[in-house]
Amino acid sequence: VLEHTYDHVDYISLHQYFTQTDDDLGTYLGSSMEMDRFINTVIAACDFVQSKKRSGKKMYLSFDEWNVWYHSLQQDKQIEPWSVGPPLLEDVYTLEDALVVGCALNTLLKHADRIKIACLAQLVNVIAPIMTETGGRSWPQTIYWPFYYVSRYGRGTSMHVFLDVPVYENRTHGEVPYVDASAVFSENRDELVLFLVNRHGKDTIPVRPVFYGIEGCRPVEWVELAHPDVKAVNSAKRPEEVAPRNRKVSGTEQDFGIKPLSWNMVRFSRARL
Repeated sequence: VLEHTYDHVDYISLHQYFTQTDDDLGTYLGSSMEMDRFINTVIAACDFVQSKKRSGKKMYLSFDEWNVWYHSLQQDKQIEPWSVGPPLLEDVYTLEDALVVGCALNTLLKHADRIKIACLAQLVNVIAPIMTETGGRSWPQTIYWPFYYVSRYGRGTSMHVFLDVPVYENRTHGEVPYVDASAVFSENRDELVLFLVNRHGKDTIPVRPVFYGIEGCRPVEWVELAHPDVKAVNSAKRPEEVAPRNRKVSGTEQDFGIKPLSWNMVRFSRARL
């Protein structure tokens, strides 16, 4: 397809949904590694065709659809056929789903040189970060929070992140790092933001960031999304059951420990030079 269309299109489309099977949390939390391989494979195909055609044009990627999607698949089979306005595909998301979404967002940021468009599949009710009900009540699902913070603070230049962290062996993904991370240097060059996920089920993992070529960074905000129950969800009655919390940071101390099974955003302010 690319050989026929390379000179006429600007993007090639990718779709991917994440599903947990057999209640295997270790494999599920490594889903972003499959996403990373998918992206790299498509990039390789694009660059092969570019080389074969001796073209100066770079093909970019559009990740048109992505999200967690599986909770509602069996539930929807029970809906009466030909119902009017039935609640279809209304996945209710857990903390573990939010961690997978956080890792997926990290993967998209790390490939920002080639992925210029990326769309969360739907936004309200249908496999969505926001739920509503008749009467106007609405509340954020667990997956809303990583999406919100990356949307707000993940603007600028995506930075290379090199991790020195322990790994676990997984039958599907091979070696999976216990910590997944991305970093963004803000548009006005006065802030660096880290997005971090701890995949470990029991251990707090110490983090000591080292910035190369970016001096004068000091932590000013630490937002954490965590819960004792990885299956915890938000609902109309308990809309903040899984909600972000601000952790204490020191303007001089850059070492911190991220809780097991948590998503984190740490903002570093940089003195203007």
